[in-house]
Amino acid sequence: MSEATTYLATVRAKIVARDGNQPEFLEAIDNFFHTLTPVLEKHPEYIKANLVERLTEPERAFQFRVSWVDDHGNVQVNRGFRVQFNGAIGPYKGGLRFHPTVNLSIVKFLGFEQIFKNSLTGLPIGGGKGGSDFDPKGKSDGEVMRFIQSFMTELQKHIGPDLDVPAGDIGVGAREIGFMYGQYRRLNGYQAGVLTGKGLSYGGSLARTQATGFGLLYYTEALLAAQGEQLTGKKVKVSGSGNVAIYAVQKATELGATVITVSDSNGFIYDPNGIDYKIVQQIKEVERGRIKEYADRVDTAEYHEGSVWDFDVEYDVALPSATQNEIDGGRAARLVQNGAKVVASGANMPSTPEAVEVFHQANVLLGPAKAANAGGVAVSALEMSQNDERLSWTFEEVDQRLKTIMQNIFSESAQAAEEYGFGKDYLAGANIAGFKRVADAMMAQGVI
Repeated sequence: MSEATTYLATVRAKIVARDGNQPEFLEAIDNFFHTLTPVLEKHPEYIKANLVERLTEPERAFQFRVSWVDDHGNVQVNRGFRVQFNGAIGPYKGGLRFHPTVNLSIVKFLGFEQIFKNSLTGLPIGGGKGGSDFDPKGKSDGEVMRFIQSFMTELQKHIGPDLDVPAGDIGVGAREIGFMYGQYRRLNGYQAGVLTGKGLSYGGSLARTQATGFGLLYYTEALLAAQGEQLTGKKVKVSGSGNVAIYAVQKATELGATVITVSDSNGFIYDPNGIDYKIVQQIKEVERGRIKEYADRVDTAEYHEGSVWDFDVEYDVALPSATQNEIDGGRAARLVQNGAKVVASGANMPSTPEAVEVFHQANVLLGPAKAANAGGVAVSALEMSQNDERLSWTFEEVDQRLKTIMQNIFSESAQAAEEYGFGKDYLAGANIAGFKRVADAMMAQGVI
């Protein structure tokens, strides 16, 4: 057993002893560790500096009570979280998720992944994440506002334009960001750069709404081009029907592909003629309805309950854009049987380790989330730049910068995979490329 292998095993054992009750975080650690051995063998100075153990322990983590009053006058209590994982290359940057499943394990998993996602953009932003087990679904605007005012009253103590810049995630859209910014401004005065994903009227960036979905397709386009392929004529399965999925469908269609599915937590739509993103946008963003309503408006569409990944139909590209671990080993095997050759992750860690192994065995090319869905945080960083300069760039300028960033992310990941003997394992390449930049910054700054 090499020194690098022994070192990683020792660090992992410590993490399990401390955080054995955090399965999502441990899964992220394992996905990361299995690619690091050749890097540590080439750079023994990382082992001497105990860099991996330092990197896997958050610089700080906050958990706090959020008390608020509902429309019936009842006092409700939720938990709030913020993990500032690593700031070696810039202020902490990462979204806030409002969902009943949110706990410390999930926030740490997301924050750990965010370190390398942010590093891959080439922009000066560190990794963080946060959120609450509050569920905005079914709540009135007043209830959401009162919850957020209580949430931000605590969170604002720990964030700032040059310290930690949150954004949206699942359950946190334009309404929620607006309420958060209003409460922050109420307590601290005008500081446009403290949140991203803001409305255009108070410091937001054009193309931010579309960024993650568009970026996913720019990455996928680059991945296919490296194989001598293109999106034109490809059949694409998309899961989800939120922000990422909607704009992934739009850009895939513009690039000549036919998107045949979208889904939500109840079921999915199949339309062999291609999904119309404008109808999905109307149902989900305007009406806040369920995806089954699409079938009532489009004659060629079918609605089915259950997971879209359990539905057998031939297609070429999979874009899982719903939630973590939506594709397990069995669903990955069906994906392979259905003919898919590329999986690009719109959601955070949508494929389990067993699914990833199935993809590798079948030579299905995998674009990992930390690379493929980095478009959102990339444009968030561009929003920070515009706020600093008191400027507003055009949609076309932001979109072109986004496209260049996503192409560079794929290129650097592919080069790292090749350099360290991983071939076309783009997950390994993204891990290594993201890790190297953070590791070198940490080495330069000493033991802190």
